[in-house]
Amino acid sequence: MAPKWLQGSKSTVHAAYNALEAEGLVSSSRGHGTVVRQRPPLKRLGIARYDKAKWRDADEVAFVADRVASGRAYQRGEQTQTVDRVAATTVVAAALDLPEGAEVYARARLVKEGNQPTHTLTSYYRPEHVEGTRLVDPSPGPAGRGGGFRVLLDAGYEIDHMREELRARAATSEEAARLRLAPGEWVVELHRTTYTADGTVVEFAVGVHAATRFAWTYDFKVPDSTDGESG
Repeated sequence: MAPKWLQGSKSTVHAAYNALEAEGLVSSSRGHGTVVRQRPPLKRLGIARYDKAKWRDADEVAFVADRVASGRAYQRGEQTQTVDRVAATTVVAAALDLPEGAEVYARARLVKEGNQPTHTLTSYYRPEHVEGTRLVDPSPGPAGRGGGFRVLLDAGYEIDHMREELRARAATSEEAARLRLAPGEWVVELHRTTYTADGTVVEFAVGVHAATRFAWTYDFKVPDSTDGESG
């Protein structure tokens, strides 16, 4: 007989299976019982997710482009957010070319696929770039059609180029709880700096992605530094 701490009522076990099935983690069938469902990781597009034709012309938000490429649907309510004015940390201040401690807007999002969190993303902005725009509206969901990049474009700041830096590390206890990670799971931390054509930084973002829930995909033209050189 199993020890008492392993015993549970049939209704409790049934409820646990139902919860796992609702999140798409297991599947049940007559004669086969309940088995773990293999869920392919989401494609996290690299360059293609920022295509202007998506957010400028087709009103598509960047992370929704990932869902489309993965053959998965985005449901309303799968992104929540908070917006606050905060003191810039050393990293944020350096990225936005501000003194440490200067006030910036922080737009923090938690993104889910169904009930499962996939990543967090916090964008930091200079107040003079976004004051009065939808980027400082704390309403849930994306910042309107086209998301934040479209808002910046409408405010007169057209995105020209970006730099992304990735690093893998163990999740903190707070991140593990927020992303519902098992003990010891890792995350991929993303730092994204977004520039206009004249080099103005209009967004610095920090993302924390559950490492096993994404496959990072990059498709780009291979540069040739000899192009344009005279003989």
